[in-house]
Amino acid sequence: MEKILVLDFGGQYNQLIARRVRDNRVYAEILPYTTDLETIRKNKYKGIIFTGGPNSVFDMSSPHYARDILDLGVPVLGICYGCQLIAWMEKGEVSTAPVSEYGKIELSAKPSPLFENVPEKSIVWMSHTDYISKAPEGYEVIASTPDCPCAAMANEKKNIYAVQFHPEVTHSEYGEQILYNFLYAVCGCKGDWVMDNFIENTIAKLREQIGDNNVVLGLSGGVDSSVAAGLLSRAVGKQLTCVFVDQGLMRKDEGDFVEKTFTTLFDMNFVRVNCGKEFLEKLRGVSDPEEKRRIIGTSFYNVFWDEIRKLGDMGYFAQGTIYPDCIESGKGDAAVIKTHHNRVKTPGDVKYLGIVEPLADLFKDEVRRVGEKLGIPKELVWRQPFPGPGLGVRIIGEVTKEKVKLLQEADAVLRDEMSKNGYERNLSQFFCVLPGVKSVGVMGDHRTYENLIIIRAVTTDDFMTADWARIPYDILATVSNRITNEVKGINRVVYDITSKPPATVEYE
Repeated sequence: MEKILVLDFGGQYNQLIARRVRDNRVYAEILPYTTDLETIRKNKYKGIIFTGGPNSVFDMSSPHYARDILDLGVPVLGICYGCQLIAWMEKGEVSTAPVSEYGKIELSAKPSPLFENVPEKSIVWMSHTDYISKAPEGYEVIASTPDCPCAAMANEKKNIYAVQFHPEVTHSEYGEQILYNFLYAVCGCKGDWVMDNFIENTIAKLREQIGDNNVVLGLSGGVDSSVAAGLLSRAVGKQLTCVFVDQGLMRKDEGDFVEKTFTTLFDMNFVRVNCGKEFLEKLRGVSDPEEKRRIIGTSFYNVFWDEIRKLGDMGYFAQGTIYPDCIESGKGDAAVIKTHHNRVKTPGDVKYLGIVEPLADLFKDEVRRVGEKLGIPKELVWRQPFPGPGLGVRIIGEVTKEKVKLLQEADAVLRDEMSKNGYERNLSQFFCVLPGVKSVGVMGDHRTYENLIIIRAVTTDDFMTADWARIPYDILATVSNRITNEVKGINRVVYDITSKPPATVEYE
């Protein structure tokens, strides 16, 4: 399989670059700049992309790399900091720019393999304080802006290219074409990264790894675990046991939907553990959000592993780990693998033959594509992020059976209306919150004093920041009318118009 290396120098867009490469049917993997040269040489990459980063290349405490990487005979593309790094490595000059460039800037490009089918004038996205004040010997300046005389440079003999702007972001008009040109015109890629091939190859690998043994998967009903279950079912059938812990804090009818989906569509052993009453009992009288999270997390862990112990010979343990869970950060000198809920800590007394992670090479959008091809319902494939403690952290204060029911009903109305209007795909996340506040109202000739519901909806690319969603007023009006008329105990609906920061997406 053809592979492109995205060498991470601490840029915020490292994953976005890899995703853009994969969108062009070429597999990309991300490694930190601390990766040694011999490892890179052995992997026989078709091309290498240096990411951006927040540092100044002439600050020796910043991330750097051995110049020998440019002599591997492998095409290289430097982006932003990566562009400046190539200039620095090749003895050009990098300086603090007289005028910093941020945002959309007009680029003037010269004919080049990198700019094939790109007009002479186009808009690109800039974000830099330093710039290349003198290109290295052997490099031709192939693009400029009014304030950046070297916005792109190339050494065509060595197949080394560098751009000061960010072609990976959508704000760069022809960024996709530029990346395509690097992959196909410069690196000579053929484009063999196809989802159909992934499914076929992964099933074959799973059969080889698992053999005649059993495999157990914790199924949450989320995207990652659902798609992992689908692949494992295709590979080993009844050798797979999925354990689904329903703690009673899921959305309305969600537990039944998950059970129906996986008992009718797939060949597997499905174990559902209904423990809502036990969880509510443990949460009685608890209002502190961190304590609620601790109780729910600990209880879930204990219930899940108690069920696993009943199975006896579990064979392999499968997880819904995806690629971002495995990436080492290129930020700072001590690169640390991120911890993530998809990587589960296992008790010392539970023995298994090994870990199975069928999705460890995929980004979330690729996982969704695999799920669609496996025939998993869109309600699961496109399921929005849902907190581990479930509705327990969307109910402010003590969690009770009555509050859970109230929130489930209101949330179901919101989801139904978003689906009817086809607006759900415009939102990254939307949900209802029960804040534990009552307000006065009037229904008919009667005064009421009932619960208030908050609607939260955001749009975001990465959930590091998020903007409140501009849902049309007529849709919000319909949602409000339905909730106050259909859900007994609610007489007021409010809409949260706070972005992140200063707020967070969730409430607790």
